[in-house]
Amino acid sequence: MIYNAFSGFDPDAFGAVSGTLAGGGLLLLLTPALDQWAEQSDPEAERITVANYNLPKPSRFFTRLASILETEPTVARITAAAIKPTQTDTLPDQTDSTTTDPSCCTNDQSAAVEAIIHVVKGHGKRPLVLSSDRGRGKSSALGIAAARLLQNGYKRILVTATRQAAVETLFAMAARELGMEQQGADTLHHQQGEIEYVAPDRLILEQPRGDLLLVDEAAAIPTPLLKKLLAHYPRITFATTVHGYEGTGLGFNHRFKKHLDQQRPQWREIQLRTPIRWALNDPLEQLVFRMLALDAEPAQIDHDIPLDNDQLSITFPSQKQLMEDEQQLQQFFVLLVLAHYRTTPRDLWHLLDGPNLQPVVVKHRQQIIAVALLASEGEFSAELAEQIWLGRRRPRGHLLAQSLSAHLGLRTASTLKGLRIMRIAAHPALQNRGLGQQLLNAIQNYASDQAYDYLGVSFGAETRLIRFWQANGMKAVRLGVHPGASSSQQSVMHIQALSSRGESMLKQARASYARQLPALLAEPLSQVSTELLVLLLKGLETPPVSDLTEQEWLDAIAYAFGNRGYDYTQRTIQTLALNALVDGLLDDAENSLLIKRVLQKQVWNDCTIALDLSGKKSADSKIRKSLQKVVSHYADSATSDLVCKIKRISD
Repeated sequence: MIYNAFSGFDPDAFGAVSGTLAGGGLLLLLTPALDQWAEQSDPEAERITVANYNLPKPSRFFTRLASILETEPTVARITAAAIKPTQTDTLPDQTDSTTTDPSCCTNDQSAAVEAIIHVVKGHGKRPLVLSSDRGRGKSSALGIAAARLLQNGYKRILVTATRQAAVETLFAMAARELGMEQQGADTLHHQQGEIEYVAPDRLILEQPRGDLLLVDEAAAIPTPLLKKLLAHYPRITFATTVHGYEGTGLGFNHRFKKHLDQQRPQWREIQLRTPIRWALNDPLEQLVFRMLALDAEPAQIDHDIPLDNDQLSITFPSQKQLMEDEQQLQQFFVLLVLAHYRTTPRDLWHLLDGPNLQPVVVKHRQQIIAVALLASEGEFSAELAEQIWLGRRRPRGHLLAQSLSAHLGLRTASTLKGLRIMRIAAHPALQNRGLGQQLLNAIQNYASDQAYDYLGVSFGAETRLIRFWQANGMKAVRLGVHPGASSSQQSVMHIQALSSRGESMLKQARASYARQLPALLAEPLSQVSTELLVLLLKGLETPPVSDLTEQEWLDAIAYAFGNRGYDYTQRTIQTLALNALVDGLLDDAENSLLIKRVLQKQVWNDCTIALDLSGKKSADSKIRKSLQKVVSHYADSATSDLVCKIKRISD
């Protein structure tokens, strides 16, 4: 295989294609002279460019790559002047890969196939996890097992992954095992059974039935979504790559396995160690791991270690300082990997060369125990800000600044100086120990000292994260209308003002958010969970009940304490419901019904099913009782007198 880096070096693509070589194959990497590579402009660098900023020269990412290639003894270096051969004759370890299963290449793979089949035939709620580095035959094992289950009379095997292309190997192996041509990219029929690919978001929404669910490349799927799949499917197998170029399995190992321990304590794991396309300790595999930091592992830290404040430091190193200390870089990068389910090698390039980035490091006794990555945004000219506001320009790398203008309609927001927290992560052994709050406090002080107008963050909507940011001074200003295809989560944006200009902008942003949200809830956000919305409505500046006219108060009373129809009172009910939710007047069950029916306008039948009510009449009665509380709470003296009179007549 020949990879021409003169036409652009894409770390993700390089990681992918290097794994297609078989043992004995040859990889030729064509690059500029190693001592000049970092000075060259790379066509792929457009992916990490940021409007208003220049990429560094020399490139820190390519300086590091060149250093690794220059010193690696298994690499032969060919230049116009000379050929420097490899400096080692050591061959990879040879392993016995014989197996009695004619369809499998190794004993590891054969054991995996048997274990997958046992998930279906054995007791339920005992998930299986297959983990390995790539090239060990996980996907093939899934396909062979799925085919054999169909041959044994099982009717439907469900398959999911972040994208359909990720399961091509699975379907190809299943077709081969069944002795048939592959029929399509998403379905394979055999006799009365079928293997079907279903995207993760569809699985959550539609919950189709199957004898088994196979989750390929599970590490690339967000943990909250994996938890939902685990809760619904009693027979499920997860396959994950430990050091993968599409997102690492380390996050899966540290986050999701804890959940398995709690929810499915009888889960089982099989590790496939024997490579199929090459031998153990293959030098190319090890080199690619080093180049792309795929082999980075978190430091070994005891969960019970005391955190001495006098041994704890928070610093803001330069990217150059990170690059010059490989151990520090590895420890930093692996915590970013653990913090996000889709961290890829390109993120390492971005970390080192992103022109608007600032790393933050928390050390305890010289070990990195928490990190953050910050991005400067905004400060656009008035002319460009106008174009952003109109939706005609989308400057790369300015997520918050652009969204405040284009989505919330704040005409001059992108002229302000903003700081976005891209990632924040603590070592898995030290989470829930207050490190995140200490780190955020240091970031807030840094942002104030550097004269930023606001500090902000955008993340996939989870109740745990929303509570963290809101508890630390952040206020919600936007909820994205389109869920991620793989995560099935909306993004949510929080802002904290740091200057008078920031305060003014935040006030406008919150007002715009309050105006937009009721209309958005009625359609694009009609399926967002009520638990999330209760948090995101907290403290929202809603239209005050004092704006209700006398007639609207009469309508509310007639509905809550009489038999007036719901359809003719919706506007008034919505105003009262919003205020009640913002002020926390009602309990969880009442909040859920008001959100689903009044704000999200879900049909009566869907509301009754979701909340386990007997029917429309029961749901309507509960809304009336909730409105009785709300009207009584907000009513003035005249309205209260009328309510008392109606109650006496009713009694």
